[in-house]
Amino acid sequence: MCASPRAASIVLTCTDSYRPSTSEDPLSRFALIKAVLGPIMRLMFRPQVEGAEHIPADGPVIMAGNHLTFIDSIVLPLVSKRQVFFIGKDEYVTGKGFKGRLMAWFFTGVGMIPVDRDGASGGVAALMTGRRILEEGKIFGIYPEGTRSPDGRLYRGRTGIARLTLMTGAPVVPFAMIGTDKLQPGGRGFPRPGRVTVRFGEAMEFSRYEGMDRDRYVLRAVTDSVMTEVMQLSGQEYVDMYATKAKAA
Repeated sequence: MCASPRAASIVLTCTDSYRPSTSEDPLSRFALIKAVLGPIMRLMFRPQVEGAEHIPADGPVIMAGNHLTFIDSIVLPLVSKRQVFFIGKDEYVTGKGFKGRLMAWFFTGVGMIPVDRDGASGGVAALMTGRRILEEGKIFGIYPEGTRSPDGRLYRGRTGIARLTLMTGAPVVPFAMIGTDKLQPGGRGFPRPGRVTVRFGEAMEFSRYEGMDRDRYVLRAVTDSVMTEVMQLSGQEYVDMYATKAKAA
């Protein structure tokens, strides 16, 4: 159930599209996609994975990292032994015809949960969907910047990541995508072959802040500590402003 009656009307359409995995649902599709497309993707992107041992073998986990281009959300599930669920634009699954149905099957199969993220209600929907996934003991992937970097630098994180870890107690595993923007500049067009690196850091836990998920100073401190780890993993230059503001400038 949603966390509160007020939030229920906002997140109902989002969370009802997400169901626990069954033998005929996303987990089996994920296994099929990974078995069929995994070798092709590995040949194409030649991913070098570092620190995968930091990902807990079971239980709820938040994966938080930088976002350089569209294929980040394809590479991450392929290099993780556990399925990673993440929020994606609902337009990826609402296309018409055979192509639209194929895209919907693929994206929901690799773990994408479609959410209309426009406006304040979109942020609440994404937050509550992430919470539901974590409460089921699964992995939720999130890009704290909220959007792709406009220039390859790392931008200020939004505090939804902090709310999730404090509400659920799930550890945060920071990660860095390195080189994906070189294979798909601007996030457009078909990616070119090349090598990418996915680097995972040690799990971070914030139990010392339990019960403080409404304190904005705590939320900012937790978010900034996660972004510091992502910066160290990625080697990116950090910009203390939101990426959306940089794009609008």
